[in-house]
Amino acid sequence: MINKNKILFGWIAISAIITLELRAQDWPQFLGPERNSKSPQKGLLRSWPESGPEVLWSVDVGIGFGGPVVKNGKVYLLDRNDEVGDIMRCFSLQTGEELWKLSYDSPGELPYPGSRSVPIVDDRHVYSCGPNGDLYCIDLQTHQTVWKTNVWTDFGGEKLPVWGISQCPIIYGDLLVIGSQAPQAGVVAYNKLTGSVVWQTPNLGNETYSNPKVVKISGEDHIAMVISSTNTYMYRNLPVTKGNVTGLDPCTGKILWQYDNWECVISVPCAVDAGDNRLLIVGGYDRGATMIQVNKKTDGTFETTELFTNLDFGDQTKPPLLHNGYFYALYRTNQKSEGLMCMDMDGNIMWKTGRNPNFDRGSMILADGLFLVTDGINKLYLIEPDPKAFKPVAQATMFTGGQSWAPMALADGKLLIRDQNRMLCVKVAKY
Repeated sequence: MINKNKILFGWIAISAIITLELRAQDWPQFLGPERNSKSPQKGLLRSWPESGPEVLWSVDVGIGFGGPVVKNGKVYLLDRNDEVGDIMRCFSLQTGEELWKLSYDSPGELPYPGSRSVPIVDDRHVYSCGPNGDLYCIDLQTHQTVWKTNVWTDFGGEKLPVWGISQCPIIYGDLLVIGSQAPQAGVVAYNKLTGSVVWQTPNLGNETYSNPKVVKISGEDHIAMVISSTNTYMYRNLPVTKGNVTGLDPCTGKILWQYDNWECVISVPCAVDAGDNRLLIVGGYDRGATMIQVNKKTDGTFETTELFTNLDFGDQTKPPLLHNGYFYALYRTNQKSEGLMCMDMDGNIMWKTGRNPNFDRGSMILADGLFLVTDGINKLYLIEPDPKAFKPVAQATMFTGGQSWAPMALADGKLLIRDQNRMLCVKVAKY
């Protein structure tokens, strides 16, 4: 005999699980859950009122470009006061109430001052790296420092790179991996619980502002690190050397392969895994975009091949977003104002907005089949991705200032965006 109560209870349980999955979506690291600017969020609002999407709360923040992360209903932001140091701040995602903060001394001002990195959070700790290279592990329960180190001075670094350290660490198993780029280390892996160094590579070349990225090569996890060519804008007397893209074994740090024809003088975006052992590398200073292929040979070693270079597609601060076989990027540099662009897998430009509308070092997230895009100045856009044409759905002015260059975060239907003064929590989904 069918037990209707059991069936009803079962449906309630299933509905609860589905609702929980739809609502409890975290954004625990730079560029989201998979570090690719994509969110599982559903139920995105397809239209906004004339006044724009609802702002649920806002908080004052220090100047800078550091973006937030979200875990279990809490927002973490590495804020900064250049006269004092770095400040890890924790807010309620629901209300914006500041729940706790931890400050530490790390004074000093750089060009484009303030914060410039995104933390990473797991079930027990939040990790962050400030512009002076201070790497901290903070306990989520006690709000106290578990361990700390410096990724720059610990490995022979003295004078900081021009724009400081802009590293957003990654977690790989029990490892916390970060780019040091100090004289005695290129990429370093720490035991994430103790802070002890597990492995380090030699210095990999010139200064870089790019972050390590886990990519798939022949079914294996590799860490790809993008290194700049000589910064001839700032160091006119240095010998000119090319940059590179280096592939590492994430467990040992062993160098597995290297592409050595990269000529971007200030590399910021990390590599994009384009599938089929292909990586798209982009920059905003004289290079544009290069697609490389990494092949595994019969003897187990790897080789790289350049598939194409297109100087007319790129991104100065974020990696392009790959969707349905097409790349979308915001290409605005000191030399170019190409706007939001679309490129296919073979390097052909499909369209670009140019200055109409203008997009200036903003940020993108793909969710529920739509793009949420900041223009880097003061506007937020809802855009339908289409390789045939630019298709805006809605837009709203969110800030009165400029330089809203920080990466966004999306969790529980709430979009977190910031400029040089405030961080906003914006309702962009039905739930």
